[in-house]
Amino acid sequence: MPERSTARCLAESRRGTPTPRHPVGAQARAAAALAVHGVRDRGKSLTRVLEQAGLPQTPAERALTQEMTYGSLRTLPRLEGLVARLLNHPLKPADKDVEALILVGLYQLTAMDTPDHAAVAATVEASRLLGKPGKAALINALLRRFLRERETLLTAVDCEPAAHWLFPEWLLERLRQDWPEDWERIVHASNHRAPMSLRVNRMRADRRAYAARLAVAGFAARPIQGCDMGLTLDQPCPTHELPGFDEGLVSVQDGGAQCAAALLDAEPGQRVLDACAAPGGKAASILERAANRLTLVAIDRSPKRLASIQATFQRLGLTAEVALADAAAPRGDWTAVVFDRILLDVPCSATGVIRRHPDIKWLRRAADIPAFCAQQARILDATWPLLRPGGRLLYATCSVIAEENQLQIAAFLERQPDARERLIDARWGRALPIGRQLLPTDGANDGFYYALIEKAVP
Repeated sequence: MPERSTARCLAESRRGTPTPRHPVGAQARAAAALAVHGVRDRGKSLTRVLEQAGLPQTPAERALTQEMTYGSLRTLPRLEGLVARLLNHPLKPADKDVEALILVGLYQLTAMDTPDHAAVAATVEASRLLGKPGKAALINALLRRFLRERETLLTAVDCEPAAHWLFPEWLLERLRQDWPEDWERIVHASNHRAPMSLRVNRMRADRRAYAARLAVAGFAARPIQGCDMGLTLDQPCPTHELPGFDEGLVSVQDGGAQCAAALLDAEPGQRVLDACAAPGGKAASILERAANRLTLVAIDRSPKRLASIQATFQRLGLTAEVALADAAAPRGDWTAVVFDRILLDVPCSATGVIRRHPDIKWLRRAADIPAFCAQQARILDATWPLLRPGGRLLYATCSVIAEENQLQIAAFLERQPDARERLIDARWGRALPIGRQLLPTDGANDGFYYALIEKAVP
């Protein structure tokens, strides 16, 4: 099987015995091709395929693989348009991994500063790591033809709407409907790289002191407006290079996500539920804000994701109860006592975080939205009885689609006569008839929606 062949070759390189015929960078290109193939042709998430693709271990190779993978998926329609013009006949279904490698090669030649000859040579050699040495001549011919006809090909492709917007048509239409004045800016922001934002652990450092420590280490950072512990790096870096990361001084978290803890405003001594907690960033922020002096229950229905929550708490020196449970059907000992605060960061289309996860553009379908909305409604209705009278529930999504956000909460308020919206008084985002929306156009923040609901006292 091609995947076994690739994994075996990449494993050899990780053991320090690379095959001499493979030049520097061939492994990274093969891994990127497998990741693009997994998303584009098999419908897998980018996170999952990167974990399975046998990423090279050196930081330089890992960074190169991620740049080519994310970039190829970000600009996929443009690259596919070029491939369609370069190929005389479509490749067979069994050679979709080869097509993905061609896409990766074209991304290098259109968007990266790798010398053309090096990009072509390493991409051609990567075909052998895919177990397709017979396709090396084809890949070489197509990439060299592109170099000869670059301007003509790009001019023709860039006239196509798909290549211009780099978005699926159904999602463009939804954005035009929900954000008629902003949709173009949303698309533009979503097609670019997201900044790397940090949340300083207020239990162990303050923002100004940590920013100074970053400067000493050679990292420039600026405060995030509206986030008292947030910083945005001028340039991203591996987490292990951040001063004090392993000691729990800081976490990586988008500025929009950092708003949750302040909005929930959980106080020491209160009982708090994070009902869809993985990977644990918002729960950790809630605990840090209350100096780790509240009772927090973090649930998730995935054992693997629960492990990530526990690892987050351990690194930051936080304590909480972590339980395997489904927020849509809560049961277990942790439900015996009502909560003062509930955070519902519900599953959603994730259309507000496309700049971090470009695979979302190609994995989501219009038909997915009603399914997400139904799941969100089930979670809202199932967790509402767990909130004490006078308590507050914060509903959150990383979506920019009205149906999942203000329309979802409007329907919930109609169903629950004891639910009252509390206005969010903030200087960030957009005030909506119900709740508040951050768009990915707003600087350091991804797209997030928040609505704060209070349960009436009888």
